[in-house]
This record gives sequence, structure tokens and C-alpha cells, in this order.
Amino acid sequence: MRNYELMYIIRPDVEQETVQAVVEKFQGIIVNGGEIVKHDVLGKRRLAYEINKHREGTYVLVQFTASSDVVNELERVLKITDEVIRHMIVREVVA
Repeated sequence: MRNYELMYIIRPDVEQETVQAVVEKFQGIIVNGGEIVKHDVLGKRRLAYEINKHREGTYVLVQFTASSDVVNELERVLKITDEVIRHMIVREVVA
């Protein structure tokens, strides 16, 4: 089990209930084989540059521990989820 950090951006035109459903879907994937350390919905913010004609998005930050299988499944689902416009998973290195 390694430490990871996930940041993803949800489209700004998505309803609040759908945002909550997307967040719960990804939490379910992580909890299935890992553990969530910290979870923050940072809210709607302006993007640094336009992505798919969107100027802002809802940012979500998750710190978790999991195996590589969970991370691979999470990456796969993030890629096919239409509500997510960008995502990044980073493995935290302990010095």
C-alpha cells in the first residue's frame, strides 16, 4: 500500500447532486481496496486556461493509500467519466 494524491476537475455545468454522485463513485473505488486519508471538495474555481470551452470547474482533492490495482481501476474510470475534464494521480514519495 502506497500513498497517493488525486486531483480531478468536474465540469462547471454539472448539478450539485451529480457532483456529489461523481465524488461518491470515486470514493467507492478507492475504499474498495484502499483507505482515504483526506478528502476535500475545493469548490468551483477559475481554470488557468480553457479546457473544452470551460473557463472554470469544481476541484476535488483526495489523499489516499492503496495498491496499484486500485489506482489502475481509478485511472480507467476517471478517463471514461464524462463529468471529469482533467485528473491527475501522483504517488507521494516519503523521504
